[in-house]
Amino acid sequence: MTFPNDRAYIVTGPTSGIGRDTALELARHGNVVLVGRDPARLSEVKKLIEQRGQQAASIVCDLSEPASVKRAVQEIIALNLPIGGLLNNAGIMQLKATRNTLGWDTTFSTNHLGPFALTEALLPHLPDGANVVFIASGVEDPERKPARVAGFRGGRYISVEASARGEWKADGSKMPGADAYATSKQCNLATVYTLARENPRLYVNALEPGFSPGSGLGRDANIFLRLLMKYVLSPLAPYIKYWSTPKLAAREAVKVLLNAGKVTGVYFDEVGKPMQGSAQVREIAFQDRVVAETRDFLESIPADR
Repeated sequence: MTFPNDRAYIVTGPTSGIGRDTALELARHGNVVLVGRDPARLSEVKKLIEQRGQQAASIVCDLSEPASVKRAVQEIIALNLPIGGLLNNAGIMQLKATRNTLGWDTTFSTNHLGPFALTEALLPHLPDGANVVFIASGVEDPERKPARVAGFRGGRYISVEASARGEWKADGSKMPGADAYATSKQCNLATVYTLARENPRLYVNALEPGFSPGSGLGRDANIFLRLLMKYVLSPLAPYIKYWSTPKLAAREAVKVLLNAGKVTGVYFDEVGKPMQGSAQVREIAFQDRVVAETRDFLESIPADR
C-alpha cells in the first residue's frame, strides 16, 4: 500500500461513535490507520474515507486478545508510515462480565491491557513529537458528582492480576459492569501520567469526552434503553453539562491529537479544558505501580499466546 508523505494517525475503535467521527475528521489532516475487530465495518469506514479522496488503511485487531494485538502491531509497522499520533479510543462496558481466551475479564482487557500493549509496542516506532491520546473517563473518580449520580463509585483497583480476574475493591457500584469500566479507565489515566514522564520526546495526554448517549458504549443495554439514548438523550446532550455527542467529542479528540499547544501529561475535559483525575490516580506512586504491574503481567504471557 502506498501513501503520501503526510503523517498517519492510528485510531482504535473507529467503526462507531466517537472513534468513527474522529477517524473521519482526522482523514482531513493525514492518513488514518483504522484498528478494530470487525473487518466489514472497518472496510465500510475505509471506503467512506477514500470516497472523499483521502487515505486510510484498516487493521483487524481484538484488543482483548494479546496475540491479536501483537499481529496488529506488526501490520502497522509494516505500513512504514510516519506516525503523527495514536488515539486509544476503543472501549466497552459490559453489563454481564465475559472472559477472553486467556480467562481475563474482557472489559479490563479491552479497555486497559490491550491499549497498553499496543502503545508500548509502538512507542519505539513513534517519531519525536508524536502524540499519544487515551480516551479516559471521569467515572474513575469516586468523588465526581455526576459519576456518582449515574451509579458509579470510582475505580476499584486492587492489582492488575486481580482486575484481570474480574475482582475489584469492596463497596463498589451496584450497577453491573461499572466497577470493571471505572477501574479500567483509572488505569488508562495512570498510564498517561507515567508514559508522559517516561517519554519526554512524545506528547501523552488523556481526554474525558463527556457522557455521549449516542456513542454506542451501552451496546449491551436492552433495545428500549438503546433507542432512548440514541433518539431522546443524544439530541439533548449538547445542552447538558458534562454531556456530549460523538461529533462534539470527536472534535475535541482531534484537537488533543493534533496538540497545537505541545503539552503533555494533561487530562482534558469534554470542552477541552484541563481537569483533574481522582486523588488516587494523581499519586505518582499509584501511577507507577499500575504501569509496573501491567508490564509485569503482560510480560508473563507465553510467547505463543
